[in-house]
Amino acid sequence: QVQLVESGGGLAQTGGSLRLSCAASGSIFKTVAMAWYRQKAVNQRELVAYISSDGVPNYVDSVKGRFTISRDNAKNTMYLQLNSLKPEDTAAYYCSADPSLLRILSGQGVYWGRGTQVTVSS
Repeated sequence: QVQLVESGGGLAQTGGSLRLSCAASGSIFKTVAMAWYRQKAVNQRELVAYISSDGVPNYVDSVKGRFTISRDNAKNTMYLQLNSLKPEDTAAYYCSADPSLLRILSGQGVYWGRGTQVTVSS
């Protein structure tokens, strides 16, 4: 069993930065792939970035070069550094974890946090 808790959201100005954290409980953290998703409206959750269990990061084109995903297995924590923020980055951000990278990529990860809100003002 893994429990995920996001933090670090808030209000930022266009061009500003935020750092999101996803703290995980449970002993299997090192073995799971993880991802950040965001949801701007009901039933519109989109993948932002994901990282494999061995730390290889990947990003969707809209955040490439602005966001950085990382994980610290010693702290059971995943991060998302958000730089050069734009108003269209405004969303609730969720972390997800699953032993299967394929399930992560399909949005069907078994573990999800409750989300943290990011609001970017213009």
